[in-house]
Amino acid sequence: MEPQDYIRILRKNWLLITVMALLGVLGGGALAAASTPAYTASTRLYVSVRAQEGAASTDLNQGTSFARQAISTYVDVVNSPLVLERAGRELEPQMSAAELTPLVSASSPANTVLLEVSVTDTSAQRAADIANAVGESFARVVAEDLEKPSGGPSLIVVKTIAPASVPGAPSAPRVPLMLAIGLAVGLAIGVGVAVIRTTLDTKVRTAEQIETITRRPYLGGIFADPDAQKRPLVVHADPRSPRSEAFRRLRTNLQFVGLGDVGRSFVVTSSGPSEGKSYVAANLAIALSETGARVALVDADLRRPRVADYLGVEGNAGLTDLLIGRAEIADVLQPWGTKSLTVLPSGSIPPNPAEMLGSDAMRAIVEHLERSFDYVIIDAPPVLLVADATVLSAVAGVLFVAAAGRVRKTDLAAALRALEAVNASTLGVVGQMLPMRGAGGGSYGKYAYYSDHEPVVEPAAEGSSGRHNRIP
Repeated sequence: MEPQDYIRILRKNWLLITVMALLGVLGGGALAAASTPAYTASTRLYVSVRAQEGAASTDLNQGTSFARQAISTYVDVVNSPLVLERAGRELEPQMSAAELTPLVSASSPANTVLLEVSVTDTSAQRAADIANAVGESFARVVAEDLEKPSGGPSLIVVKTIAPASVPGAPSAPRVPLMLAIGLAVGLAIGVGVAVIRTTLDTKVRTAEQIETITRRPYLGGIFADPDAQKRPLVVHADPRSPRSEAFRRLRTNLQFVGLGDVGRSFVVTSSGPSEGKSYVAANLAIALSETGARVALVDADLRRPRVADYLGVEGNAGLTDLLIGRAEIADVLQPWGTKSLTVLPSGSIPPNPAEMLGSDAMRAIVEHLERSFDYVIIDAPPVLLVADATVLSAVAGVLFVAAAGRVRKTDLAAALRALEAVNASTLGVVGQMLPMRGAGGGSYGKYAYYSDHEPVVEPAAEGSSGRHNRIP
C-alpha cells in the first residue's frame, strides 16, 4: 500500500477512529476514577563516616568514598525485616514487616551519600508516619547493629536531613497520563481496525481501484444516485445535475476511443446484477442524442429487460420478434422524445437468449442499425451470470460498467478475463455508484449547476405510446 492509501483509509474511517479514541479516553478516565488514590511521602537521609579529631584531608576523602560505596548496600538494607520490624513497632497501630515491605522503597542518587526512603499508602498521614519511622529505624540499625565496632560508637552516621511531610495530593492514579494512554490505545485500535477492514474488504470502493484492477481506459465515473429507481433518466429529468454532466463527460470521452473495426456500436454490460448497466446505457444514449447524433438504444437483455420500463415505451414487441423473423425492423423501432433517439425494446423473453443473440440474424440487425444510426447502444446481461454479453461482444465493442460498493474485486477481474477469452474488444470502463464525497469520491461532488427553472420534460413524440416520456 502506498502512503496515500493509508491517508485515504484514515479519511474514510475517521468516524470509527474518532469513536475508538473517545472510548479509549473514557476507558482511561473510568479506570482512573475506579482506582483508589495513593499518596507518596519521602524522607531523605545523609550517610557519612565519623571523622576523628585532627584527621587529615586524606582520611576525610577516604571516609566519603567509603560512604558512597556503602550506600548501594544500604538501599537494600532499608527493606530488610530488621529495619521494618523495628519501624512497625513505632507506629500506631503497629504493623508487621510483611505489611510494610510492599509500601516501602529506597533509592540513592548516583555518586552521592544521600538515601531517599519513599512510602506509598492510601492514607497521606500514614505514608508520612511510616517514612519517618523507617528512616529513624534504619539509622538505629546501622548505628547499633550493622556498623558498631566493639568498644566504641559507630563510625557510620545517618542523619535525617528532610523528614517526610504529609502529601497534599495523591501520587496515583495519574489522571492525565491515564487519559493520554487511553487516547493512544483507542487511536491505535481504531487505526488497526480501519486498516484490517480495508485490507480484508473484497469489494471495489473507488475509481482508482477500478482502474487498477481492470487496466482498461477509464472513460468516466457516475455518482451514486439514491433516486435512481424513482428517476432513472437523470440526463432527461435533471439535465443540470452533476450526474447528468458525468454522462456528458462519458459521451465526450467516447469520441476519443479507438474503435477499430467495431464501428460505433457499444455493448454495455457489467460483472453481475444490480450494478446499474441499464441505467448507464439509457442515460448515455440520451446524452449522445443531445448532440444531434442519431442513436439507437437496443435492449438485448433478454432475461431481465429494463430499458422499456426506464423510457416508458411499449416492450412487448421488439428484438426477439426481429430475431425469429416475425416483424420488420421498422415496425419495432420506437422514436423517443423530440431528439434523435430511437429505442428497440427486448420484446418477449425467449427460452434460449444466448443462441438468439449469437445468431446471424442478430449480426444482421446490428449491421443494419450501424448503417442507419450514428451510435448503437446495446444493453446486455451481466458477464458472469450468462454468456449473452460475451456472445454480443463479437458484433460490438464493450463498455464495461463497474459499480463501487457492489462488485467484488475477484468478480471484476473474472468478468474481464471472460471477455478476453473470446477476444472481446473492451473499449473502456465506466465507474458506477461512486461516492460523491469523502474518501474515494471524485472532485465532482463540489460541482453542480444551479438554475431557477424546473427540469424540462419533453413531450412524447408524435405517434408514440402514451407512456413514451414517463419519468418514473
